[in-house]
Amino acid sequence: MAAEEASLIRAAQQGDQAAFERLVQAHDADVLRLAMSFLRSPEDARDIYQEAFLRVWRNLRHFRFDSSFESWLYRIVANLCLDVLRKRKVRRQMLAVAGNGETGPDMLDRVPEARAETDPQRALLSREIEERTRSALERLSSRERLVFELRHFHGMRLKEIGLVLGASEEAVKNCLFRATQKMRLALGDFL
Repeated sequence: MAAEEASLIRAAQQGDQAAFERLVQAHDADVLRLAMSFLRSPEDARDIYQEAFLRVWRNLRHFRFDSSFESWLYRIVANLCLDVLRKRKVRRQMLAVAGNGETGPDMLDRVPEARAETDPQRALLSREIEERTRSALERLSSRERLVFELRHFHGMRLKEIGLVLGASEEAVKNCLFRATQKMRLALGDFL
């Protein structure tokens, strides 16, 4: 942890709002990106962003520098995202029981392909890979998806992911192995 960040944390722990605002600014894009990568909904990601930093503000006095601030923050975000995903799963199950299997359009399906005009064949392949990857990620358990995305999309080390999830490095390694195997099976002909 950088000395500057440590001093900001200590100042924020003493109630310095300007120091807390600087901490938020240093991590806000990563928090929003992480929430968006899990929830695929800008509205839900913004809600998680706000709730995460609210929880950080409320609990910052308990931060003891045992881990990096980023790991602590990502753990909060990950837990909030997992809660939302669990609620969605329950909602989908309730809708299915009620006889209505529709869960609403996926936000990414409405985003047009930016490079379709330049190379239609490449755009088609790109959409197919994106669709298959999204589908494969959705078939992973919430924990497997979280570990896979933190490792491959956010570049976190296994030890850091373990701190985020409150799990041993070995447990994270096993979870990542299972997730990677499932992704390879789902994307085999693209690899």
